[in-house]
Amino acid sequence: METIKQLRESVGLSQDSLAKGLGVDRSTVAKWETSGVYPRGDKIPELAKLLRCTIDALYGREPFGAEDKDTRE
Repeated sequence: METIKQLRESVGLSQDSLAKGLGVDRSTVAKWETSGVYPRGDKIPELAKLLRCTIDALYGREPFGAEDKDTRE
């Protein structure tokens, strides 16, 4: 999911720091970003929280900044 990489970089996290926050190996994050492997369902809510986005943004169903916009209104 290239989206994970874009979101991760937009919040200034390294693969290693994201992996530590989720309790997975850095290589797991790399697979999510490059090989089309998706995170397990139980990791999705925490991943969205760490990346400061909605679950829909993770799956490309809404723009990246949508959560921020909603919380400011």
